[in-house]
Amino acid sequence: MKLPQITAIVGIALLAWGSAQAAELKVSISAEPYPPFFEKQADGKWKGFEVDLANKVCAEMKAQCKIVEVAWDGLIPALKSKKIDVIFSSMSITPEREKVIAFTVPYYFTEAEFVAPKTFKGETTPAALKGKILGVQSSTTHADFAKKFYAKTSKVKYYNTQDELNADIIAGRVDIMLLDALPADDFLATKGAAALEGKGYAPHDPLFGPGVGAGLRKEDKDLKQKMDAAIKKLYASGEFDTLQKQYFKIDIKAK
Repeated sequence: MKLPQITAIVGIALLAWGSAQAAELKVSISAEPYPPFFEKQADGKWKGFEVDLANKVCAEMKAQCKIVEVAWDGLIPALKSKKIDVIFSSMSITPEREKVIAFTVPYYFTEAEFVAPKTFKGETTPAALKGKILGVQSSTTHADFAKKFYAKTSKVKYYNTQDELNADIIAGRVDIMLLDALPADDFLATKGAAALEGKGYAPHDPLFGPGVGAGLRKEDKDLKQKMDAAIKKLYASGEFDTLQKQYFKIDIKAK
C-alpha cells in the first residue's frame, strides 16, 4: 500500500467547518495516477475507487468536495502547513507516520505483492534475491519493508512514482518489484505487462500497518470523529461493499 504506495494521493482541505454550516472539503488527488484508486480522465476529471469513496464520506458529513492535485511526497508537509486538512490517498497507517499526524479508522487493507518477469524462477526471500534489483516506490510501506529486509542482499531501487517503476520493469531495468496487490493486478492486466506475473505476497509485517486511513492533523479531533463516523456508517450500511464490488474482485475491507 501506498506509502504504496501509489503512488496516489487524496488530500481533503477543510474550510469553515461548523455545526451550522456545510463544509467545503478540498479533495486533493495526486498528479500521479494510481489506478484503480484514482486516475485523471481525458477531460481532466478524476475517477476511481478512492475518488468515489471520498465523495461518499463527504456526503455523509454533508460537505461539498472540490478536487485539487497534490504530489505524494508533499502530502504530509501540506497537511502540517494547513494547505490541506485531510490526506485521503492510499496512505497506510504506520507508527512512524502516527508520530507526526493522526489517522481515521482504516478504510481498506490489501497485501503487498511481488511482480517479476514470467521467466523469473525461485523464491522472493532476501537470500533468494541476492544481487537482484528490487524496485519500490519511495515513501511507501513497501519501501520501508524493502529497506529493512532486502537492502543488505539486493540493490533496492527507489522511484518517485509507480508508473516510472512499471515502465522500468517492462524494460528490464528492474528484476522484481514490490507494490500493493490491487494496483499490481490492474497493471498485470495491461498489454505492456504481458511478460510479467505475480510472484506471491510479502509476509505480513508491522511495517505495513493495519491498513489505509485518512490522515489528519492531530489537533483536528472533531473532524476525525466525524470522518470515523462516516466511514463506519458506509461499512454498516453496505455502501462500501457496493462500491468496492465495482472495482475489485476481492474484499478489501479493513478488518
